[in-house]
Amino acid sequence: MKAAQTAPKRSGFATFPGSPPVLIDRRSLLVGAGALTAASPLFAAGGVAEHGFTHSVASGEPAAGSVLLWTRCVIPGGRAGEVTAEIAEQPDMSGARPAGAQITGPWRDYTVKLTADGLAPDRWYWFRFVAPDGTRSPIGRTRTLPADGTRTWRAAIFSCSNLGYGWFNAYAHAAARDDLDCAVHLGDYFYEYSPDHYPAAKETIPGRLPMPLAETVHLVDYRQRFASYRADPDLQRLHARLPMIAQWDDHESANDSWEGGAQNHDPATEGDWNQRRAASIQAYREWMPVSDEPWKAYDIGALATLFRTETRLLGRTQQPDLDGLFRSADPTAALRAFRDGAWQDPGATMMGWQQESWLDHALAASVRSGRTWQVVGFGTIMGQTDMPADAATWMRGSTDRGSSYVRNGIAAAAVGLPFNVDNWGGYPAARTRFLRQAQALGGNTVLISGDSHNAWAYDLAHDDHAAAVEFAGHSVTSPGFESATSYDPKRIAADLVRTNCELKWCDTARRGYMALTLAADAVRNDWIMVDTILKHTPAATIGHTATVARGRNVMA
Repeated sequence: MKAAQTAPKRSGFATFPGSPPVLIDRRSLLVGAGALTAASPLFAAGGVAEHGFTHSVASGEPAAGSVLLWTRCVIPGGRAGEVTAEIAEQPDMSGARPAGAQITGPWRDYTVKLTADGLAPDRWYWFRFVAPDGTRSPIGRTRTLPADGTRTWRAAIFSCSNLGYGWFNAYAHAAARDDLDCAVHLGDYFYEYSPDHYPAAKETIPGRLPMPLAETVHLVDYRQRFASYRADPDLQRLHARLPMIAQWDDHESANDSWEGGAQNHDPATEGDWNQRRAASIQAYREWMPVSDEPWKAYDIGALATLFRTETRLLGRTQQPDLDGLFRSADPTAALRAFRDGAWQDPGATMMGWQQESWLDHALAASVRSGRTWQVVGFGTIMGQTDMPADAATWMRGSTDRGSSYVRNGIAAAAVGLPFNVDNWGGYPAARTRFLRQAQALGGNTVLISGDSHNAWAYDLAHDDHAAAVEFAGHSVTSPGFESATSYDPKRIAADLVRTNCELKWCDTARRGYMALTLAADAVRNDWIMVDTILKHTPAATIGHTATVARGRNVMA
């Protein structure tokens, strides 16, 4: 359950026990870092900064013949410097060849991004960088996409990584696997809040309070927050082991962001939203192994096309605000008026019209090409999810905030409204347009989504006919329904599945990641559940598996 669904995240709630927060320190972060020997500073600008390669290496944007390589190299004296890259087909870098060079400096926070071209498809490569003084970065591993064929392809899928709530054991587990081709991050790579706000001080895990000690508003703040998160050894190891396809959601800028603002942005005290948005985008593009393209398609041989989308900052219409309706003199009448009016507005869009058109044409091109699967990554859930009428029983003895959230959800469901209107539930006309197009194309559409902190599996329909399946991922660490209630999570899941015809399974209590397996005849999704996030251990199990066969568009 995304915390914003219960209350503004400025005062988020959860039930993890904890001690008073302490600053994230290098010693605690580097425990177990293994081969990642490069020191990691607490933050990148406006404070302590070390020289050389400060945050290991990463890769992303894989294609059949190229991959993007990333590092950060601080030049002594605040000067500019040229950093070169090498790439090889052997782990020891024997036979390495030049892969490019870039001049970096303080204007880009000393980050380096370049594309290594001329690579063979469907192959592992190893890479490193060389600083102006000849020192070398740690060695990273990456992989190109297949150019043809339909061999099985696997990806680990992550979302919602709040450093203060616990250890990134999901990253550690995925990084230790040998059967993955790629990592996908669907957003909320970090959280923008100041200390004592989601998590509260008493809930923050010792040693995991990121810099800066304030909310991220300006460019220097976003850079520092990235630097703190990227100092985590498990995240470094994941980036050094697998190429990542990444997209942002809201917390890389501010909670519940949209084109013209955010719930967690106050113009009176935090300035112009456009400046904050621009700062967040600049830092993201500096620190992440991503291209500057806001959305993109990745062809995985003749097997599939994976689509990276943008549903927050560039075209999203402002999400509905139901709080005022619940406070009105007649909430039921107000909710009905909203349901029959503004909620149905066809002008409300998650992606913006330019991206909607691009995605329609790109999906069609993938189907025409004969690729079996069209896999679309969205930041938020599309599946219809209403609050059960008897959900009040979940909240006995729970917080007032959680109880209010559930009561409001019950009232919304009574008039046919979902309990979350920050996801696709707030944009029914846009949802209909997407599902109608997917259904008309006759392909095999699989949605992967994040944001909610809980795990879900949906069969999506349009006009009572199958249109797509959706695998929605639980969080790396951010708390879900379990943070607001002590009610049996299995009974909560049963109530939700019974109430929602599209929902086939859910888990509202555990953290982890998804492992997606694309094969010629079927797609399988495993929800990997880590044993704990309260101590540093990669132990995990498969909590649930769902499959969809080619030509079905419903789960088996």
